[in-house]
Amino acid sequence: MESVKSVESAVSAENVNKMTFEGTQFDAVIALNGDVPPLSVFEQLAYLPLIAADGAAASLVHIDVFPEYVVGDLDSIDAEIFRALEGISEFILDSDQNTNDFEKSLRFATAQFWTRVLVVGMHGGDLEHTLNNWSVLMKLAPSMHLTVLDRDRYIIPISTSIGVSVEPNELISLIPQPSARLTTSGLMWELQDEVLSMGLREGARNIAVNRTIEIAVHEGSLLFCCDARIPWSPYIAPPI
Repeated sequence: MESVKSVESAVSAENVNKMTFEGTQFDAVIALNGDVPPLSVFEQLAYLPLIAADGAAASLVHIDVFPEYVVGDLDSIDAEIFRALEGISEFILDSDQNTNDFEKSLRFATAQFWTRVLVVGMHGGDLEHTLNNWSVLMKLAPSMHLTVLDRDRYIIPISTSIGVSVEPNELISLIPQPSARLTTSGLMWELQDEVLSMGLREGARNIAVNRTIEIAVHEGSLLFCCDARIPWSPYIAPPI
């Protein structure tokens, strides 16, 4: 019992930011050239501008989803897809060889003042392509509000202490990027001022035992993984 109290007091001592979902909408959706979600997901988000990162345009057309914008060097789009999107999508050519199509799409979104972005199709295909996308995600997360949707899960970059309402027994994963020193409360397997680090120790597949969990980030950053709340975006409010 003393260890539980000490964890709770350590988290409470932090400036915890409340993460909420309902009521906050995304600004835009970016589809990458990986495994895109089913049509039903895009129907729930139909009111948002949809950006296809180059080759993702073909994956979208095949499920009868037509993006407003296609961004990239456009080398992965064949004539059939161009014809299908003619007069529907705006093609944004970006030939920068130092950035991949995900980063180009984020750069385009930022230029439109869309910073609260849902990303789909993050992985699928070559593993190095997926890893490169994760690198871009963490590089731009400090300047944007990015959320990845993978199947029925949200993956959210976090670098500040948060408290969030969850469902009983909800699966929660804390993946360090690349390391984080954390204290938690409300999880089956608690951390008390402990370090998670890529290549050493991860925090996948934990379970919520309370309706509210808290994660104090003493140092570093991580990916917070929870059940998706489509169509809502996570919003992190500063402590009162």
